[in-house]
Amino acid sequence: MNNQFYTAVMLCITLYVARVAADSVESKMDDVADLNIEDLVNVKVTSVSKKAQLLADAPAAIFVISHEDIKRSGVTSLPEALRMAPGIEVARINANKWAISARGFNGAFANKLLVLIDGRSVYTPAFSGVYWDAQDVLMEDVERIEVIRGPGATLWGANAVNGVINIITKHTEETQGGMLIAGAGSKETGFGSLRYGQKIGDDTYARAYVKGFQRDEFKTATGLDANDAWNKQQGGFRLDSQLTDQDQLTVSGDLYRGRINQSLVVPTIASPYAIPLQETQQLSGWNVTSKLQHTFSSTAAYSLQFYYDHYNRSEYTVAQKNDTLDFDFNHNFKLSDRQNFIWGLGYRYVLDAFKESVTATLSPPSRGVQLYTGFLQDEIMLIDESLWFTLGSKFEHNDYTGFEGQPTAKLMWAPVAGHKFWASVSRAVRTPSRGENNASVFQSVIPPSAATLNFPVAIQLNGSPTFKSEVLIAYELGYRFALGNKASLDMTAFYNDYSKLRDGNIGALSAVGTFPNYTSLQQTVSIGNAMSGNTYGVEMAGVWQMADWWRWDANYSFLETELNGGGPFGISPKHKASLRAGLTPVKDINLDFWLRYVGAATALNTKAFVGYPIKSYLTLDMRLGWKPYEPLELSLTGQNLLDNYHFEYLEENYVAPSEIARGVYGKVAWQF
Repeated sequence: MNNQFYTAVMLCITLYVARVAADSVESKMDDVADLNIEDLVNVKVTSVSKKAQLLADAPAAIFVISHEDIKRSGVTSLPEALRMAPGIEVARINANKWAISARGFNGAFANKLLVLIDGRSVYTPAFSGVYWDAQDVLMEDVERIEVIRGPGATLWGANAVNGVINIITKHTEETQGGMLIAGAGSKETGFGSLRYGQKIGDDTYARAYVKGFQRDEFKTATGLDANDAWNKQQGGFRLDSQLTDQDQLTVSGDLYRGRINQSLVVPTIASPYAIPLQETQQLSGWNVTSKLQHTFSSTAAYSLQFYYDHYNRSEYTVAQKNDTLDFDFNHNFKLSDRQNFIWGLGYRYVLDAFKESVTATLSPPSRGVQLYTGFLQDEIMLIDESLWFTLGSKFEHNDYTGFEGQPTAKLMWAPVAGHKFWASVSRAVRTPSRGENNASVFQSVIPPSAATLNFPVAIQLNGSPTFKSEVLIAYELGYRFALGNKASLDMTAFYNDYSKLRDGNIGALSAVGTFPNYTSLQQTVSIGNAMSGNTYGVEMAGVWQMADWWRWDANYSFLETELNGGGPFGISPKHKASLRAGLTPVKDINLDFWLRYVGAATALNTKAFVGYPIKSYLTLDMRLGWKPYEPLELSLTGQNLLDNYHFEYLEENYVAPSEIARGVYGKVAWQF
C-alpha cells in the first residue's frame, strides 16, 4: 500500500459527496442545527466562576469543545479532542502515551494543568500531573469540554497554574434508550461500547455503559515495531435524581483495567550501560462521585460533592497504588443587585503506596497527605451591564509547604453589544509532588572514559523535602466579538512570570565500592527551586458560519519561552494553528476536514540532560458521516493523512519514542 493511498481514498469520497451536493442542494437545510454557531455563542460554562454563566461573560481565556465538535472530528480519545483548543499543546509520544500542557512546559510528566471529569480531579500526586492512559469516558456521553488557559487557582486550587480542563458529561435524561457502537481500522484495530439509559422514577434517570478497545502498535524511527499496543476495558454508571423542587442528586462511578505494552531503555552500571526492555504494564482503578445541589432561589444555591478515587499501576520503573478521598462545598448567592458572592471549603486525603524497583525508590514507601482549602470570590457590577470587577483568593494548607495563598483580580468591560474586553492578574502555585519530595531515581549511566577515570558514572536524581512550591504571576488581556450567529472572534494576550521553578542541583561525585577496589562513581542531582523565567504569547479562536450548511473553525497560538538557570529544558512550539471545516452538503451526510500545524519544539531528555529537537509537522484528518436512517450512523475517518508516520514527542525518562502513524477506521453507531 503506497504512502498516498489513504489520502487518495478520502479525497475521492470527498469529490463524490461534493458532486452529490451540487445535485441535491434543496435538501441541505434539513440538518443545519448541527453547524449553527448560535448555540456556541450562547453556551453556558461553569469552570470559570463555579456557577453557570454565558461563555461571552466569562473573564477568562476559555474555549468550549462541544459534543458535536467531538463527534464530527472523529476523535476516539480525550487527548485527541483537546487538540481543538488554542493554547493547549497535545503531543503524542507513542500509541498509548501523550504529553499535554497549556501555555508551555509540556512533557509526559507535565504538572501545571488541572484536569477534572465532572468536577473530580484526575491528577496524580505522584508527579502532580495526569496519567492520560487511564482517563477515559464514553465520548458519545460528553456534553462539552471546558478548556481554560491561564490560572484557575482561585477557585480550583494548586496545580491549576497554566490551565484547567473540565470534562462534563450529559445529564442522564438526555441519554435515554440504548446506543451500540462498533468500529475497526488500521490502528484502531477494534473498539466498541454499549450504553443504556432508563427512567427509574418520576424524576430519576440512570444510565450504564461498557466499552473497550484494542489499539495497534506504531513503528520506531528505524521502521521496527514499537511494541506499544494497548487495550483497555471500562464500565460505569450515572444516576440523576430531582429529589425535591430544590434538591438534585447525582451519583456516578467507573471501573477500568488495561494492559499497555511498552519498550524501555533502562540504565545499568555494567556494559553496555543501557539495555532495551519490553514489558506489559498493568493498570486498573475505580471511582465513585456524589454531588448534591440545593437551590434556594434563582440567585442562591449550594453544592456538596464527594468522591473517592483508587488506581493501581504496575510497571518495571515503578509500581504504585493511590487512594484519594475528597469533599468539596460551594455556596453562591447575591449580596445585592450588584454583587454576586461565592465561597467554599474543601478537604482531601491521599494515601499512596510505592513498591521499590530497580530504577526508583520512595522513602517512606507509603504516605498519607492532607489538604485543607477555602476560597472566596466577589463579583461586583461597577456600571450597569457595562463594567464588572471580580476579586477573590484561594487559601490552602498542604503537608509539603504549609500555607499557600492564590489571589486574583479581574475586570470586564462591555462598551457596546457584542464586544467584551477583560483583563486579569493572578497568582498561582504548583505544590510539590510525592516524587519531588521523597523519590530517588536511578536516571542514567555515563560510560567510562578518561574524564571519569575509566569508571562508569551513575546519575542519581533525588527529591528534596525542602523543595518549595513553584510560583506564577500571570497577566492576561482578552477581547471577544460576536456578529450575531454568523461569526465570532476570541483573542487573548498573556505574560507569565515564573519563579522557584524546579531545577537540578549537582552534588558531590562519590566512589562506589570499597577502597581501593571501587566499581563505579555516583553523581547525585537533587531538585531545587533556582530556575525562573517567563512566557508570553497570543491565542486566537474564530468561527465563521459561511453558509447554513458550512462552518469554519480556526485557531492560532503563539508562545515565546524564556527560562534561565537549571540547565537544559523543554521548549514548546512557538506556532500552532488549526483549521476545521464542517459541511452538511446533503441531507444526512456530514463531511469534515481538520488541518493542523505544529511548529518546531524541544523535548527534555533527562537521561542525558539535553534538549531533543522535534521538527514541525502538518497533519490532515477527514471524516465522512452518513445516516441512512435516523437511528443509524455510519462514518469513515482518516487521521494523519499527509504522512505515513511523523514524530511528535520524546518521553523524558525510559520509554522509547515512536513515530505517530497514519490511520483509517470505520464506525457504526446505532441508537435504539
